[in-house]
Amino acid sequence: MTGPRTARLDARPVADAVRDRTGVRLVIEGPGPGGQVGAAYVRWPDGRRGVLTWRPGVTLAQVANGALAVPALLRATGYPAPATQLAVQISDGVAMVQERLPGTAVQHVDTALLDQALALAGQHAGALAGHPEVPALPRYLRADGPGYCLHGPLGWFSPRAARLERRIAAIGGQYPDRPAGDDVVHGDFHHENLLAQGGRLTGVVDWDGAGRGDHRFDLVTLRFGLRPDNSTAAARARLDAVVDQLPGDVLTPAWAHMSLRMADWAIRHFDPADVSYWLDLAETRL
Repeated sequence: MTGPRTARLDARPVADAVRDRTGVRLVIEGPGPGGQVGAAYVRWPDGRRGVLTWRPGVTLAQVANGALAVPALLRATGYPAPATQLAVQISDGVAMVQERLPGTAVQHVDTALLDQALALAGQHAGALAGHPEVPALPRYLRADGPGYCLHGPLGWFSPRAARLERRIAAIGGQYPDRPAGDDVVHGDFHHENLLAQGGRLTGVVDWDGAGRGDHRFDLVTLRFGLRPDNSTAAARARLDAVVDQLPGDVLTPAWAHMSLRMADWAIRHFDPADVSYWLDLAETRL
């Protein structure tokens, strides 16, 4: 039993639907690297290059104040977020094309890159002051998220995973599902959503889950992405020191959210050994 899997992007029918809806003929150049749901590199008729993504089950109105507004607000401050070139409602979802920023997805994090990532995350603080229209991000600690953060898989996978799920649900009863705050939360601030060129971070991509909250949530997400095969021990130790200094009311629900997210996803998409890794990591701070 593996549970429902999330399908990867099939770019061709999405590009065809964009053409039928808008008249724009996007040339698909190939799949974007990394990620579990996927994106595709595309080229506009005038030669511009972009990144095509697809969000099923949402409306353009629902993403307007999150995935569209948040990177635009940060870009206005000089932050390296991509510009949205196209966003269109297609059937039961939204297709988006964003500019293709320079650089490639980070595959290995050392302390120099980590320091740059921490500096970028720091720019999220207070960035939504004066923008109450941006919604707060839910934590899903007591109820399932939309295709991720599912509680059921932990319950049937193993007694150990079921105990973790009960702990997460109990934490969810202690904190509001949507935290207050004027900070940007990227929502998926892991190393493969950071672009780098020549040792310098050049962009932050994949803002589909962006919203309001406490920007330090993104530091916990970043920590969950760092493993021995993609980062130096010094980088992980430095980030551990930062995370362990977070206030309990920030760290505990954020760690519970990421524990649920990663354990659930691994149960449904990866091997049992991967599940054990995430359970081990979850238990270090829960």
